[in-house]
Amino acid sequence: MTKRPFLLVAALGLSLLAAVPASAQTIWKKNHPRRAQVNGRLANQNKRIDQGRGNGTLTKGQAQQLHKEDHAIRQEERADAAANGGHITKREQRQINHQENQTSKQIFDEKHPAATAP
Repeated sequence: MTKRPFLLVAALGLSLLAAVPASAQTIWKKNHPRRAQVNGRLANQNKRIDQGRGNGTLTKGQAQQLHKEDHAIRQEERADAAANGGHITKREQRQINHQENQTSKQIFDEKHPAATAP
C-alpha cells in the first residue's frame, strides 16, 4: 500500500523533470537571433504606428490597416518558426524583412515623412 503513492509521486516528479528541458528549449527558440531581429522590428513599427496616430500623421483607418499588416507579418513569422523547429531560416528572415520594409514605407515618421499610406 505504501509503494503505490511513492511510485505515483516518483512518476510525477520524473514527468516534471522531463518538462524542464522542453520549456528551456522553447525560451531559446523564441530568443533565436533571426526571430529576435524580426520581432524587434515589428515592435518598433508598432510603436511608430501608435506615434503616427498620436501626432496626427496617420488617420485611425491608416493605423488600423498598418496594424493589420504587421499582425499578418507576425503570424507568418510564427508559422515559419513552427515549421522549422522554433527558428526561421535566413531566406524567411529576408522575406519577412522585405514585407516589413513595405509596411515601414507607409508609416509616417514625424521628422522624416516616408510616404503616404494607400
